[in-house]
Amino acid sequence: MPEKIPYWRLSGFYFSYFAFLGAFTPYWSLYLKSLDFSAFQIGILMSILHVMRLFAPHFWGWRADRTGKRIGIVRTTALFGLLAYLGVFFGKDFLWLFAVMMLMNFFWSSNLPLVEATTLGHLDGKVGKYGTIRSWGSAGFIFSVITLGYLLDRMPVAALLWAILGFMIGILFFSRKIPEAKNTPHETDSVSVWNILGKSEVIALFASCLLMTAAHGPYYTFYSIYLVAHGYPKSSVGWLWGLGVICEIGVFFLMPKIMARFSLKAILAFSLGCAALRFSLIGWAVDVPILVILAQTLHAATFGAHHAAAMAATHHFFRGRYQARGQSFYTSLVYGAGGILGALGGGYAWGAFGPQITFSLGSIAALAGLLWLLLKFRLSPG
Repeated sequence: MPEKIPYWRLSGFYFSYFAFLGAFTPYWSLYLKSLDFSAFQIGILMSILHVMRLFAPHFWGWRADRTGKRIGIVRTTALFGLLAYLGVFFGKDFLWLFAVMMLMNFFWSSNLPLVEATTLGHLDGKVGKYGTIRSWGSAGFIFSVITLGYLLDRMPVAALLWAILGFMIGILFFSRKIPEAKNTPHETDSVSVWNILGKSEVIALFASCLLMTAAHGPYYTFYSIYLVAHGYPKSSVGWLWGLGVICEIGVFFLMPKIMARFSLKAILAFSLGCAALRFSLIGWAVDVPILVILAQTLHAATFGAHHAAAMAATHHFFRGRYQARGQSFYTSLVYGAGGILGALGGGYAWGAFGPQITFSLGSIAALAGLLWLLLKFRLSPG
């Protein structure tokens, strides 16, 4: 890594941020279930993160591009997100947790797109090296998900609250260590950001990624509950989550070679095809451990390769003064709208049709994303 890139400070932020997700994504639904909420209520509460991702990043991204102080905003929102989270220690009813999670995620949802834009700015076009920094986020996720799997086998699920608090403190700490990246002017600076967003290839990219996120909705919301219901101990659940992310790390380190050999369109298409297979296996082969393990290894493609390629494609279209706004659009449309569709749709389908059909709908969403990508996506020179 070139010396000018703040490798360890960025890596520390990614580690803390995704350690938070490693605690929240697999286990928060178990905490909500312990409070006797229904599947639909759990779906609603889990979707709040995605709802806030739909709206909040636009505001924070606009502020960042207008002021040029992305990391200053990250530091502020990390602090207020932490303060909002403290509300979980003061109430357990549905409406209280709904309000707390809304406020927390309004601030927290700004962090990643602004840091992603900052990281790509520090890399100065060397997007293939993005994966070596981002892999520390995967390491944080693994550490969190496996450690908490064992911890929650031995302690009440409420211990999760304190683990999440610790990771949010880590986010705040490292946000104060990252320097701002230089904003290099680009020829698209004179073009309206809405003109860029309206390009058919950008729409195809975001639409296919949105459907990929929606396909993951039942997985992120109900996978742990599904495995526990089929007799898997929480420690095994943690290792299965961890296995997927271990494979993801491997792909992140290989991405410079993969991107040199294959087009971004080919990588995205392959990942969507793997997602269709993966969620079918999870839904219909949960009692066959070897197939459950195989499905988790596919996380290398369905998240690792897909995310790195999607970040590179987004960076291709949104340059110069629109870097933060481009990442915010991606977060809002892909993780926001896609996450809402996946979480709420999955919550409804889980109760109405059962787990197998719900995961099958995830496979169908991935196939729809693959079709849209193949028909409409291309990368123009520039």
